[in-house]
This record gives sequence, C-alpha cells and structure tokens, in this order.
Amino acid sequence: MIHTAWPYLAVMLLAAGLFPALERRFKWRFFEVLPPIVLTYLLVTALAVTGLWQVNEEIRATQTLLIGHMVPALLFLLMINCDLLAILRLGPRVLAVFFVTMICLFVAFIATFLVFRYWLSGNAWQPLAALSGSWVGGTANMVAVKQAIGMPDRLLAMSLLTDALCYSMWVVVLFGLGRLATSFNRWTRAKSSADMVVEEARSHGPTTPENVLLWLGMALLVGAFSAWLADRLPTTDMVSPTTWTIMLATGFGLVAAQTPLSRFAGANTISSAMLISVVAVLASQSNFEGIGSAPLYLMCGISIIAIHAVLLALAARVFHFDLYLCGISSLACIGGVAATPILAASYSRSLVPVGILLALLGYILGTAFGLLVASVMSSLAIA
Repeated sequence: MIHTAWPYLAVMLLAAGLFPALERRFKWRFFEVLPPIVLTYLLVTALAVTGLWQVNEEIRATQTLLIGHMVPALLFLLMINCDLLAILRLGPRVLAVFFVTMICLFVAFIATFLVFRYWLSGNAWQPLAALSGSWVGGTANMVAVKQAIGMPDRLLAMSLLTDALCYSMWVVVLFGLGRLATSFNRWTRAKSSADMVVEEARSHGPTTPENVLLWLGMALLVGAFSAWLADRLPTTDMVSPTTWTIMLATGFGLVAAQTPLSRFAGANTISSAMLISVVAVLASQSNFEGIGSAPLYLMCGISIIAIHAVLLALAARVFHFDLYLCGISSLACIGGVAATPILAASYSRSLVPVGILLALLGYILGTAFGLLVASVMSSLAIA
C-alpha cells in the first residue's frame, strides 16, 4: 500500500499515460467505444477502491495541492486559441439547453420521489431535496437547502454519499458519450456546437522541449497568481476562492488568446497531458465507504439520473440540441464548476468557457431549485 506522495504521483502519471500510449501505438477499435480518458478514470477509480494508496493526511494534501494548482493552469492553457466571439454567438442556444436540463432534473426528482415515497415517509424526503440543490448548484447549495428546510445533521450524510457515488458514475458515462456525438446529432438533427465555433488557430512550428517548459511554467504561474488574487477577493456562500481562481485563470487565458501567444506552439500538447492527469487525480479521490448504509437513497440517485438522461435526450430530439451541449449542461448541474470544464475540454476545447459559465449559473439557481423541489416533496410526502 502507498503511504507517501511521490509513489502516489508516480502511479497517477503512469495511469494517465497508459491508455493514450496504447491507443497511439495499436489504434484498437476498442478505444472508439471507451476512449482513453474513460479507461483512465475507471482504472484509477478501481485502484482507489482496492486501497492501493492509503488515504492519509499526506495523500489528501497531495490530491488537494495537485487539483488546486493543475486545474487553473489547465484552464489557462485550454483558453489559448479560443474564439470568444464565437462562443458568445452560442448564447441563446446554450441557455436553452441549460434550462431544459433543469426542467428534466426537476421532473426526475419528483417522479423518483413518487416511486419511492412509500419508503420515504415522514421527513425522509429531505436528503433528496438537499441533493437537488447540489445537483443544480453545488455543496453550498445543498447546505443552504438543508438549513432552510430544517433537515437534521445526521441525514446530510445520505445526501453527500448519494451525490458522490452517483456523480462519479455519471461522469464516466458522460466522458464515454463523446464518441457517439455524430450519431446522436444525426438522430436529433442538430449541428455540433463545436462546429459552430470558429476553428482553433493553428500554432506555428513544432512543439519543442523549450516550448513545453515555457508553457508549463507560464500556466503554473498564472494558476498560482489566480489563487493568490482569489484569496483577496470577496466571497459568498456561492462564490468561493476556488470559484474565483477558476474564473480568473479562464479570464487570463482568454486575454492571452488575443495576443501573439496564441500562435506559440506547445499549449495543446501540454493541456492534453494535463487534462488526462487531472482526470486521474480526480478519480483517485473516489471513496465508496458507507455505500451499504444508504441503498435506498443510492437507488433514488440512480433513478433520478436515468430519468433525467432519458428526458434530456428526448428534449434534444424535439429542440435539436447536440450531444456536447447536453453533456456539458448536465454535468454543469450535477458536477459543478471544477469538473464541467474538464468534460468540455474532452469534447472540444472551444467549449470550455461554456462549461464554466453554465456551472456558475447553476450555483446562482441551485438553492432556489432545491427549495422548489423541497416544497413539492413536502406536499406529496406521506406522514
């Protein structure tokens, strides 16, 4: 069992590089079904569950440090060559997908509660109501809904556990769906949102070792500066220093994209490597302890996501939404601001700002959504 940071980091890097190397070397058709990023997530999750590393203070600190510094740096690199005006032109379509996603989630929560309400008598509906706040916003929204409806502290564990486990499963599915975009868009008669954004500018020249070092140093410096600046900006229950850091790093990247830096080779190479490394570290935080204590709520969580997915697919068929925007919008609600840009980048780098903006919009609306769900559930609850 791994107890210290360096062996843990070595395993993360090896896991992140394994499947991309196999795909490049052998080009198996298997990777068309399960792309390397999904296989990496599944492999590291399996290693975490089997206990290859001990979740002690040093490992936790390493995970926090890596995510805290790598995600802002990655977002900065992903913004290079991004056409902001083309993203803004997607505005009405993006908002339409997001609000349809919220409606699908609302129907899914209420329908699931109606199915399970005989086993959720009394106030047992409250963890689902708190969960609904998180599945449009984030943990802060969950806590806000909990406090507003007077949910006992002991029930919060059910919301947190359902959130963590069902979210982890849904992330794997969404990462894997990217390869089905063409077929899905043909079925919905939609044009890919990635195609509606102007093609990324081609960087000049090959990616050389010095380019890699310069980009990596610049990205980490921007990430560190964003975190430093974020600690000095005002925060609320909805806007944390992490939220500020992500917004600042994204903004700096968008500014850099308007300069000659956008033609400097190497950003795509570094960001591709960092993307799958971040996914590996995120997967390494998987924790399935306590799964046996809340089977009913886990079944509810799976039911909610399944109904939500079916309804969103049907809505996409009716309104001609493409797969990328549906996936990003779904994770913007269920996953939040940290995970959504990572998914967006795996679909198309040009859609990363969309993921961030939708996740932030979810934070704004999450508490009100949770309170609406709580109001409906309380009126339908069996005493």
